[in-house]
Amino acid sequence: MHATWYFDVVSPYAYLALDGIEDLSRSIPIVYKPVLFAGILKHHGQLGPAEIPSKRLHTYRLCVFEAQRRGVHLTFPPAHPFNPVRALRFLCDTGAEPQLARRVMEHIWRDGYDPNEEGPWQQLTDRFKPGAAAPTDEISARGMNLRVNTEEAIAVGVFGVPTLSIGRELFWGVDALPMVRAYLDDPEIFERGEMARVATIENPFPPSR
Repeated sequence: MHATWYFDVVSPYAYLALDGIEDLSRSIPIVYKPVLFAGILKHHGQLGPAEIPSKRLHTYRLCVFEAQRRGVHLTFPPAHPFNPVRALRFLCDTGAEPQLARRVMEHIWRDGYDPNEEGPWQQLTDRFKPGAAAPTDEISARGMNLRVNTEEAIAVGVFGVPTLSIGRELFWGVDALPMVRAYLDDPEIFERGEMARVATIENPFPPSR
């Protein structure tokens, strides 16, 4: 059994989830896959949290609150949402190695830089040329490509980031990580009682697509 973690560096929740994902990786192998959140939103016909004014403020406040509660230093970049493509492609080019993914997200969410801010970004990436974080054959085996990763995420049903995929199950958001642990301890947890019943509840307003 292994897991895939679909994430976009534009999401502060991905940064907040890092400690939990790294801890989980001691129990199950996790492949990091950068995806373009905007592409996932477009596919599902949804707006991002930052595109709804009241939700934007609530989301930012909640992220700051959660960071403080968890003892994680968080500093928002000067503008949000920013264009994450440059950082995402860099991670794909370097094989999305977990330690480098952490360094990129710390650059954005701990140090408060926009990844499109040339000077600081150049200082970061000069230390990690493509292929430096992992052997070339390992990167090739991972097949890291931003468009392919995003299409794959959509194909397996990902609707938000970050999402951890284990088999056919999807766990969305930092607050789902305790449920991941429960599932790993008991893979049949969703097949009993109310967990099983909620999968059969009728939707009187089915999606049009």
